[in-house]
Amino acid sequence: MQEQAKPYPEAGAVEADWAVRRMAATDLDTARGMFFLGVLETVRVGAGEEAVAACRAATEDRRYVGFFNYPVASFLKLAQVATRMLAPRWGGGDEALRQMGMQATRSFLESAVGRTFLLLSAGDPRKLVSNLPSGYQMAVSYGERTVDWKGEGEALFVMRRDFMPPAYHEGVLREVLTMVGTRNPQVQGRKLGLLDTEYHITWEVPVVLPTETPKEARWRVFQ
Repeated sequence: MQEQAKPYPEAGAVEADWAVRRMAATDLDTARGMFFLGVLETVRVGAGEEAVAACRAATEDRRYVGFFNYPVASFLKLAQVATRMLAPRWGGGDEALRQMGMQATRSFLESAVGRTFLLLSAGDPRKLVSNLPSGYQMAVSYGERTVDWKGEGEALFVMRRDFMPPAYHEGVLREVLTMVGTRNPQVQGRKLGLLDTEYHITWEVPVVLPTETPKEARWRVFQ
């Protein structure tokens, strides 16, 4: 007899968490189609075309246009099904979500708006993190996001009323920092409530050695 695939840990609690997140969403809460496409691309790479078809069948919209808006409740359903499929392949649901978040970032940055976002950051991680709240506003219709600086290469990025689990945005944030050449970016999410999370973001700040000022020449006076 073929052994059945085991669900990822605490599957019942995870499924319940998805359901509560969907119930909290309203018709006014939307996300860009590029994020739907990012989930499907992650599934295509990790599980193949049949899995992509199964994910599409789980939502009302079967086709997505990158910069059109779609209900975030549909996105949550799509991400839930994708996570269930990819969890065994990625070693758990959290890593599957991180991979989807990384692909979402790549999809966003390939768009005209995403390229503008990168240009505004000018390759500077600090500018990029400072611009994250406006970047998210370009992509979704819901939530509030703030940045609290803790040091030169350390910040807390707080999301209020965001529907995706923390691991997804860990992937998003780490990937966008990587895209601007940030050294050793680290992102750790911590839940503050069902839809509220803070992300501890750190990276290595290059050491700038002080420029040595030339010493004044000392002249010997010979008599």
